[in-house]
Amino acid sequence: MKDYAQLTKEELLAEKEKVEKVYKDYQAKGLKLDMSRGKPSPSQHDKCMPILDALSSKDDYHASNGFDVRNYGLVDGIPDAKELMAEMMDTRPENIILGGNASLNLMYDCVCRGYCFGIMGSTPWHKLDKVKFLCPVPGYDRHFGVTEQFGIEMINIPMNEDGPDMDMVEKYVNNDDAVKGIWCVPKFSNPGGVVYSDEVVRRFANLQPAAKDFRIYWDNAYVVHYLYDEEIKILDIISECEKAGNPDMVYEFASTSKISFAGAGISAMATSQANIEDIKKSLTKQTIGPDKVNQLRHVRYFKDLNGILDHMKLMAEDLRPRFELVCKTLDEELSGLGVGTFTNPKGGYFIMYTTLPGCATRVIELCKEAGVVMTGAGAPFPYHKDPEDSTIRISPSYPSIEDLGKAAKVFTVCVKLATIEHLLGENNG
Repeated sequence: MKDYAQLTKEELLAEKEKVEKVYKDYQAKGLKLDMSRGKPSPSQHDKCMPILDALSSKDDYHASNGFDVRNYGLVDGIPDAKELMAEMMDTRPENIILGGNASLNLMYDCVCRGYCFGIMGSTPWHKLDKVKFLCPVPGYDRHFGVTEQFGIEMINIPMNEDGPDMDMVEKYVNNDDAVKGIWCVPKFSNPGGVVYSDEVVRRFANLQPAAKDFRIYWDNAYVVHYLYDEEIKILDIISECEKAGNPDMVYEFASTSKISFAGAGISAMATSQANIEDIKKSLTKQTIGPDKVNQLRHVRYFKDLNGILDHMKLMAEDLRPRFELVCKTLDEELSGLGVGTFTNPKGGYFIMYTTLPGCATRVIELCKEAGVVMTGAGAPFPYHKDPEDSTIRISPSYPSIEDLGKAAKVFTVCVKLATIEHLLGENNG
C-alpha cells in the first residue's frame, strides 16, 4: 500500500472499508488492555523481590553514622543512602536530600514552598500578580499538573532533538522576572526519549535569570534506565551550574521507583547547600523523617552504583522485548503509509507516536472503543492542549508481551482508520 495521501478518494474509501472490517473484528474480541501509564510490570517487580530480604530481624539497623534507622530523626535521610543516590545522580552526598518513594512529591513540595513561603527570602509566589513556568513539549503530564494546580501560567517550549529550544528558554528566563521555573527531563525525556546535549546543559547552567528565585526543575527520572548495553552520559547540571556561578539555580530529582519498587522506592533531590538550608526550614515542620528503614534496605541490597547498573540490566531484559515488539509492529504495519512517525528510544519508559495533525484524539478514541486504554491525547502538553493534536505517548512497560502484541496491533489499525477519516474530511470538525 502506498502513502495514503497519494490515494484517490475512491481508493481511500476502499481502504477504509478494509480497515474498518479489521477494526470491528478487534472490537468483537472484548479486549481489556491498558497502556495508559508507565507502570512497571509484575515481572519487573518480581525481579526486585530480593530487596525485601536485604534486612532481617537479626541485622544491624544502624546507619554508617551510628543512627538507629528505626527511630525518628534525620529529616534529610541517612548518609549511606545519600552516598548511593549521589553516585547514581553523578553528584556529591552533601548535595542530597532524601524523600519517600516518589520524586514527584519532592517536586510538588518545592513548587509549594515557592508559592507559600518564597525561595531564599524572595516574595512568595501567591503574593505576585503573575507566575510563569516554561514547559518543554511534548513533556511529562504530571509536571504540568503540579503547576496547573497552583494557577501558574505554563508556556510551551518546543523540544528539539538535543533538548529544549534554548534560544526561547534564554529569552524568557533572562528577560521576564515572572518566569520562576522550567520543567526538564534531561535524559530519555518523557515521552520523546530526548537526551540533552552537552551544549544544552551548559546553556542551562549559564542562564542569567531576571528572577532571583528562578529554578531549573531537573527531573533526572531515567538516569540509569538503559534498554541496551550502551551507556549514555549527560553532563552533571549541579557542577555545571557551580562552574557558571549559578550554584543555587537547579533542583535535580531522581528516584528508584522504576528501579526497585514503584510504590516502595526511595527518592532524592540534589541541590546547593544554600538551597538545602532553605528547604530544611519548612521540611523540619513538615516531617519528622522519611522511611529510613527502606533507605537502609536499598543500600544493603544495591551497595553502590555498580549494583544498581547490574540490577538495571535485569530490568532491561524485561523492558527491551516490549519496546522492540511495539516498534517492530509500528514499522511493519504503518511504514510507507504516511500516517505518522515514532521514536525508537535507547532508554527510558516511553515511545512517542506522532500522527498527522488533527488525528491523535481520534486515534485514542478508537483505541478505547476497541478495548485499549491509552494516555489521553494532549496529555504531554500543558492544560492537555496539543496545538497540533498529533502526539501520542505509548507506554509498553506494564502489559504482558502477549497483551502488548494485541494492543500494538489495535493501535496501528486505529492510526490507519483515523488517518483515512482525516484525509476524507470526516474528523476535521
